[in-house]
Formats: sequence, C-alpha cells, structure tokens
Amino acid sequence: MAAVPMVELWRGGMLESTHAGHAVIWGKGGIIAAWGDPEAVIFPRSSCKMLQALPLLESGAADAAGLTEAQLALSCASHQGAKIHTDMVTTWLADLGMSEADLRCGSHMPNDPGAKKGLICSDTAPCQIHNNCSGKHSGFLTWTRHAKAGPEYVEVDHPLQKAIKLAFEEVTGEDSPGYGIDGCSAPNFATSVAALARSMAFFAAANPEGDARNRAAARLTRAMAAYPELVAGEGRACTDLMRAMGGRVSVKTGAEAVFVAILPDQQTGIALKIVDGGTRGAEAAIVALLVKLGALPAAHPVVAQYLTGAQKNWRGIVTGEMRLAPGFG
Repeated sequence: MAAVPMVELWRGGMLESTHAGHAVIWGKGGIIAAWGDPEAVIFPRSSCKMLQALPLLESGAADAAGLTEAQLALSCASHQGAKIHTDMVTTWLADLGMSEADLRCGSHMPNDPGAKKGLICSDTAPCQIHNNCSGKHSGFLTWTRHAKAGPEYVEVDHPLQKAIKLAFEEVTGEDSPGYGIDGCSAPNFATSVAALARSMAFFAAANPEGDARNRAAARLTRAMAAYPELVAGEGRACTDLMRAMGGRVSVKTGAEAVFVAILPDQQTGIALKIVDGGTRGAEAAIVALLVKLGALPAAHPVVAQYLTGAQKNWRGIVTGEMRLAPGFG
C-alpha cells in the first residue's frame, strides 16, 4: 500500500507541493483509523524516546538515583540546548559522579538562539551537553551506573541496549526487523507504523498502580505532559502542542518526519511518518489528527500556526497556504 497525500501547499491558486505519508490511530480494540500502509516499516527516531526510557524506570535506576519528574521528561527530550536544558543535564551528570566526557551522544551547536549566540560570541565550542539527546543519554548513564555495566552504552550488544530492545519489542508487539544508528549514536530499532501507534496506546492506557512497566509508562507520559518546555523548547511544535492541550496529551517528534501522540483520556495512540522526511508535513499531519480526535480545538491558534495558516515571505506578504489533502484528517 502506497503512502497517501496528507498535506498540500498552495501558491498562486496552484498546488505546489504535497506531503504524503502513513498514519495509524490505535485505540482499545486495535486500529481505529489508518492512512497509507499501517505495516510500513520505519525508523521511529526520537519519537520513541519514552520507549527507550522504560528500562530506566523498570530497573529501579531512576528511583535509586532520586530522579525528579522533570528529569524523566528530559530523558524523553529532543531539546533545544537552552540554558534550562544544559543546566539540568550538567547537574544530573554531577549527581551521578560523572561528567560530559561520559556521554556518547556527540557534540553539535544548540538550536536555542540564545545559547547559540552565547557560544558564538564567546568563541566557545559546543559540547555533548548541548546535544539535543543529552537528557536521554543522562538517563542511559543512570541505568548503566545502577547496573554496573560498561561505559560504551550505545553499542547494540551493551546490556542497556538489549534491555531497550526487549522493552521496545514487547510494547510494540512486533519483533524489530533491524536497527540503524541514530544521530546521537544509539541504536534505533525499526518497527511498523501500526506497532508504533500500538505502543503509544499502551502508554495512553498505562495503569499508574499496575506492574512495573505500567507504572513506568504512566510516569513518563505524565512527566512529558507536565514539562513540555523540557521535551523540546520554545518555538517547537512538541512544546507548543502540549501546552495547547493543557497537559492532557503527550506528543513527540522524531527526525525524518515521524510524530507520535499519547492520549490518556481516550486511551489512544497515534503514529505517523511523512515519507519525504519534511518536518513541516509531519507537524501539520499530527495537528490534523489531534483535531480529528477532539484533543485539540480547531480554533486554537496553534492549529493555524502549524496547519491552516497563510504562508508568508520575508516581507510579510501572503504567498500561499497549507491545506489538508482530500481524504485525510
């Protein structure tokens, strides 16, 4: 089954571009709705960070280290490298008796404008703490210290990655057909769009009084919704959307246009992939599905920001608009 058109860009009264993809909404009884191919195999990229964080809680490592709810949110983050993020990672590592050198995520310039300007103006190079995955890797290090495992925690045969793979496959309900190496150097296990949506539905229905996995999933979902500014950052869709929904829904993007949502009130999960890898398309598509499910009011300004608003050029002139493709949403 081919990817289906989801989002269109119009200019001068003509269709200029189309973003096609696959999407699944998974509820209590299975698939509620689907577009494209539910069985399309994808790399979830950073959209699955809450799955990667399950062993951190299930093992007892998080509680042994006294991690706060904010730190749990940061363990699921693709953050901007703003001061609020880097200060927390720095403190977290120090509390573990570790340092930036123990991270294995690599360095890149932060995406936060203020942090970027500060480094450039001071002629200071970014370090691994600025990496958008440094919160996830701090969680990895917390597990590694607790388990007394080796330092090369991103290797696929490391005990941590074996624990992550096991949890990933059990919650998605599918054996992963393989893995790729993510931008932060950790393995990223492939799965189908339907299985990813199923895993988000598990998080949505997780019982905070249940077994260790249910408690872990419920805590991570709650943490993400409570600290949207830590999960992404100012001006990012994840943060904007969670704020718009008042902490009732957790959402997470991943590189190459993956997006997921966890809707506890409806015990429903969403997963989608835009096949051209365009973030613009993924953001618009997840907004459309959140509106469809009634989780996000259609009149909220964030909907116009990411989906239905006019496209403007650098002089502020309206040049076009985004629309939902017929048959989607």
